[in-house]
Amino acid sequence: MSTETRPTVSIIIKALNEERHIAAAIESALGALEESDGEVILADGGSSDRTVEIARRYPILIVRLNRSEDRSCGSGAQLGFQYSRGRYLLLMDGDMQVHSGFLAAAIDTLSRNRNFAGVGGVLTEPSLVNEEYEQRRKRHNPARHPGRVTRLDGSALYRRTAIESIGYLTDRNLHGFEEFDLGARLHSAGWALAKIDRPIAYHEPHTGSAYRLLLRRVRSRFSWAPGELVRAAVGRRHFWFVLRNDRQWKICLLVTGWWVTVLTMLAMPGWLSAFAAGGIFLFPFAGMSLRWRSVRLGLYSVAAWNAMALCFLPGLLRPRRSPASWIESTVMWDRRHERDGTAHQGCQIPGGKSNMHARAPEEAKS
Repeated sequence: MSTETRPTVSIIIKALNEERHIAAAIESALGALEESDGEVILADGGSSDRTVEIARRYPILIVRLNRSEDRSCGSGAQLGFQYSRGRYLLLMDGDMQVHSGFLAAAIDTLSRNRNFAGVGGVLTEPSLVNEEYEQRRKRHNPARHPGRVTRLDGSALYRRTAIESIGYLTDRNLHGFEEFDLGARLHSAGWALAKIDRPIAYHEPHTGSAYRLLLRRVRSRFSWAPGELVRAAVGRRHFWFVLRNDRQWKICLLVTGWWVTVLTMLAMPGWLSAFAAGGIFLFPFAGMSLRWRSVRLGLYSVAAWNAMALCFLPGLLRPRRSPASWIESTVMWDRRHERDGTAHQGCQIPGGKSNMHARAPEEAKS
């Protein structure tokens, strides 16, 4: 599709079982497009609730994964990208609400800075839901502040030409950290990323126990992401960027070394060895409790570290599929014509590529 006939923005909403939030997410996206022409694409990971049913009320495109084994954080945005047409791509989750006014400011920033591949803003979310959100608020993270950043977590606006220059949007093999991988590939290709001092979206929190969230991350393979991230970079030009800027793989190695040391000391005879093993075992709990000034947050930190370390090796060794390959999917609903007059009434297109809607990412570069 030529640049002249492209809509300005494609808002890609990735979702899985978001019936509680999807209406608000879609309405906020459509509201944001009142200040710019564009389309909204819901990339559904195979929801078993009413997410798609609710989404069909709106003038959007709905595409769904054909196979549950393709489900991952990375495949969601990539699924939406392969059906998108916009010159700019806004990524958001199904439990977010994009702020009006951000699109115009972000597009203006990209227009004035030709080396910027993407622009993010201030993501707002509650801070006292559980230990996970308390630590997010208290943790020093330069990527949350305005200025140049290594990654654009949560939600951001990207320049399509920048994405096409690196072959694909997000890596379908990653169960997490897909925004970091995207940032690493863009930086290694000579692009820059920045955050502006404007609100971009409100993020609904994951309520309930933080430990239940950790267990869910292990089951969904999100905790495999540190290993998958390193594996994805092996042999690529962004490998050293990942090693320099990602701390998760270092934490996984430290936790592994911690357990090896404790077990080695326990295997040695004598009470002094047992005493030393106990001290080494308690050291990270004490250190993180002092770091957070809270025993509760200290315990949660060590638990989260162990969840990642446990899954690092499976993620590192997990087989990969070509990240630029077409993701098997079905068009469930297409009413974009009600906004721009260019698309057709929605129909189902199982498997393969849809010649009515999009081309595979590798074709888009030709």
